[in-house]
Amino acid sequence: MKVLRMIENNVNERYVDEIVSALNDGGIVVLPTDSLYALVCDAMNNQAIERICRIKMMKSAKTNLSIVCSDISMASKYGKIDNNLYKLIKHNLPGSFTFLIEATSKLPKAFKGRRVVGVRIVDNEIIKRVVEEIGHPLFSTSVEGADEDYVCEPELIAQTYGRDVEYVVDAGRSGYIPSTVVDCTGDEPEVVRQGLSEFEL
Repeated sequence: MKVLRMIENNVNERYVDEIVSALNDGGIVVLPTDSLYALVCDAMNNQAIERICRIKMMKSAKTNLSIVCSDISMASKYGKIDNNLYKLIKHNLPGSFTFLIEATSKLPKAFKGRRVVGVRIVDNEIIKRVVEEIGHPLFSTSVEGADEDYVCEPELIAQTYGRDVEYVVDAGRSGYIPSTVVDCTGDEPEVVRQGLSEFEL
């Protein structure tokens, strides 16, 4: 495991290349988001997704799975976004949201049989550059720890996940409030978890 120190307003492109290479090889990386740090992998790599699920002791068949996209255009390839939903998402961005939307058939085996996928378009230049460089979504799930410091401090996150990941990106202490989850699969959008950002219709 290697720690890469990088700040959002000065993204190190050499580090981005290292991270993307690791992800293309099925690796797992801890990246900053606009809320919590997250464990991420290539969303097209089913084995890497299952590896993260084992690390977090998640049952992939019974857990909502989320992807990070670079923009709404990318998200529309993996989730069904009509004009109204496009406007709704665009109106609330930038912001720390996970939008639950109807999934398309382009996601890998770990998502098969699911009608819903969580979609994030993260307002953080580091993870955004990684997604842009790899060219398709990342699978993402928030880190967990014994207390707030182990969720927010990269050095402590590295202690927790050091044996399980290839890289931890240290972008400084994060916040501890997760994204706001909005279910967009019904007749009207519904906030199912109030998090960092306020949702507006």
